[in-house]
Amino acid sequence: MTMTTDLAAFAATFAALFAAHSVGDHWVQTHHQACAKAAPTTAGRIACLKHVATLALTKAAALAALALFTGLRVHPLALLGGLAVDAVSHYWADRRVTLAALATAIGKRGFYELGAPRPGRDDTSHLGTGAYALDQSWHIGWLFIAALIITI
Repeated sequence: MTMTTDLAAFAATFAALFAAHSVGDHWVQTHHQACAKAAPTTAGRIACLKHVATLALTKAAALAALALFTGLRVHPLALLGGLAVDAVSHYWADRRVTLAALATAIGKRGFYELGAPRPGRDDTSHLGTGAYALDQSWHIGWLFIAALIITI
């Protein structure tokens, strides 16, 4: 492969992972998984594992479609490694307490809490929170790393 082909493979892989991430995180994830995945219980861990599994399958399907329609070829171990790194990083962040702790540790707790309902108030939560922005940017950063691993 030439350098241009490597760059094209990386770009196409990242685009496929990015699109599949959005679909998997918002359309494929069940309401139960979204509500339960952060609970500090076995049921919460299982809900998060189920979400990550369906997300990984969504990403694998997107990459299979990419390979089918473009002829992109990747090494199977690189594919498994990239998807595994992405899955572990996604699980870690979606347990929520971990991402909140990281935000606190690096001085981003105020941003993390933006838009969140306040205790004792009738605030409506929404997707435009700091926690959601940090969650999604975390995932996108790891999609970049996964695409690098997959296209090595």
